[in-house]
Amino acid sequence: MKTLLKIGELAAQCGVALETIRYYEKTGLLPAPTRTANGYRAYGAAHAKQLAFIRHCRALDMPLADIAALQQFADTPNDDCGKIDALIETHLTRVHERLASLKKLEHQLLNLRAACASGRCVQECGILHELVAAAQGDSCVCHTDTPVNH
Repeated sequence: MKTLLKIGELAAQCGVALETIRYYEKTGLLPAPTRTANGYRAYGAAHAKQLAFIRHCRALDMPLADIAALQQFADTPNDDCGKIDALIETHLTRVHERLASLKKLEHQLLNLRAACASGRCVQECGILHELVAAAQGDSCVCHTDTPVNH
């Protein structure tokens, strides 16, 4: 890597959008870079390393607040890591809740899909009928507790 990179070079190297880098700077997740004489941002290896850390955490779907907390923990390497364990436990709880929600969504979509058979005209489409009925406050097949075979 070159000693200093412009924002576009850093973005290309790390596979992120320019706006993302600027946002991470604005929120304090990424330290502000030095500026060249002509005012361009000048990023170093530490910025690329920090951006890679942020990207990896985001790939794990961690919220930015958790990433900021992890960065603070990294600044105190001799402290007990119990708070990090707790942070991950909290994140796992959120993931489990989302999985349950997605399972419910799958069930709803399967029920909705079962409301219509192929080969009908749009006017007779059970899916559209159910969606319109639900939008008008009527009961719909996608919000029943009756399981659908898939």
